[in-house]
Amino acid sequence: MHDAPVTPAAPQAGPLRPATPLRVLAELGPMLQVEDRASLTRVLQRVTAAAWSVVPELTEVSVTLIEDGSPATAAFAGSLASYLDQRQYEEAFGPCLDAAVTGSTIAVDTADPASPYPEFRRVAAGVGITQVVAVGLPIAHRTAGALNLYSASLRPLSPASHALAETFAGFAAVAVANASRHASAAEEAAHMRSAIRAHSVIEQARGILMATGGTTAEEAIAQLAQESRRQHRAIWDVASEVVDRVRAQPRVRAQSQV
Repeated sequence: MHDAPVTPAAPQAGPLRPATPLRVLAELGPMLQVEDRASLTRVLQRVTAAAWSVVPELTEVSVTLIEDGSPATAAFAGSLASYLDQRQYEEAFGPCLDAAVTGSTIAVDTADPASPYPEFRRVAAGVGITQVVAVGLPIAHRTAGALNLYSASLRPLSPASHALAETFAGFAAVAVANASRHASAAEEAAHMRSAIRAHSVIEQARGILMATGGTTAEEAIAQLAQESRRQHRAIWDVASEVVDRVRAQPRVRAQSQV
């Protein structure tokens, strides 16, 4: 059983209506260079509050992000938006999910019995929502998303409001793309550091085998590779073990002298 607000309510925080779209958009622009998840969440929260402040028909608004196949509400203005998002996630079906996956804009009239989302239409209408517009975020990354607009107005969103919604969706997409690029760059740098460390350890192990076993450089590497295959372990692990044994030897001698 699901608990939902009886009637939709305007967001408790954020700018008061009416707001000037140009001013709001100008304020959002410099915020889009996000570098981590926390700053992305703050920016998306500002995007939802800004959209609510300038799109007159809106009652509540949210942003859905789908990462590794799992949808979640990344930001919202109004708890009803979060509730209706969650109902779609539980059913794995709804306009915000389809918009996120396809990158398209999907409008739902909750009074239309021919809606392709009958269960969601029923739930949304039951809490006073008359119109739902989900705008897919144009993101060319592993993350998909949508800006979800919920309206209790008796009139549908105007063309101007649709255009504003697509603009805000574009702003959200830029923030998500920037965060994804930063995360990818950080991940790549971490892999590079690991590769450098692994190469260094292998070189140390090769030198040890050459010094203690009288082998050539090629023979030392072949010996490490053979042991790696025999133990079903990464060659870096085998090399690290060789290095650790040598490092422990002086400590063993020192302890034996005590």
